[in-house]
Amino acid sequence: MKAKRIFILCTLLLAIAAQTFAATAIVAGGCFWCMESDFEKLGGVTDVISGFTGGTLENPTYNGNHTGHYEAVEITYDPQKLSYKQLLDYYWVHIDPFDAGGQFCDRGHSYKAAIFVANDEEKKIAEESKLEVQAMFPDQEIVTPILAAATFWPIQGDESYHQDYYKNNPVRYKYYRWGCRRDQRVEEIWGDKVKHEM
Repeated sequence: MKAKRIFILCTLLLAIAAQTFAATAIVAGGCFWCMESDFEKLGGVTDVISGFTGGTLENPTYNGNHTGHYEAVEITYDPQKLSYKQLLDYYWVHIDPFDAGGQFCDRGHSYKAAIFVANDEEKKIAEESKLEVQAMFPDQEIVTPILAAATFWPIQGDESYHQDYYKNNPVRYKYYRWGCRRDQRVEEIWGDKVKHEM
């Protein structure tokens, strides 16, 4: 009985420690299926949730009203294994930073790319990161904005099928991603800086 209590206590302490050392970041990069798929491959990331952010409408839905919101992902990561700067370096090479009208084949406000910063430190890191990217492309304008974080609304209820869509619907997802030419465009922009795991 004593051993069982010690085991339960250790399990609780480990769970608390994991939460203590976890950090979150919110980014938008077009289709949240694709962003979820890309970021779940990144070492140090422990969870990626699809949802909406950036707008003022409460409880936005995919099939209903999400006016003013971006399709986005909330990324939970271990800052001892992955810095916010490294996360943003990875982010940039998975989007088209020159596209002000959406991302790849998905058009409109909700598909635009954006970085949502939660505090001054994240804002500083994000701005420096954007300047580094701009320096790589002096003849083109990086249009991806850095915005203040707003409420993140996870996809839920009847629309929960959007979470882990790429895992649960692999054939449809791969067909969509290929048809959208996402990887082709990313490779055209970033060349060998991007590594895909299709």
